[in-house]
Amino acid sequence: MDLTALEKELAAQRELIEKIYASVEKTRKYFLWTMWGTLIVFVAPLILLAFALPSFMNTYSTYLTGSGLGL
Repeated sequence: MDLTALEKELAAQRELIEKIYASVEKTRKYFLWTMWGTLIVFVAPLILLAFALPSFMNTYSTYLTGSGLGL
């Protein structure tokens, strides 16, 4: 193989590597947004529920005690 053919092959490989890198970056960003979406849709309501449930249970038990049903 002569030097010009080697340079052409290296240039072609460089171009392919750049395309692969661009594709990998798009995939990485997709996974990042998917992770954030999962946190917002699934984990955030669980955290909010952890704060709301005790208040709800207190109100509910007060209602049952006041109505004569007792606990």
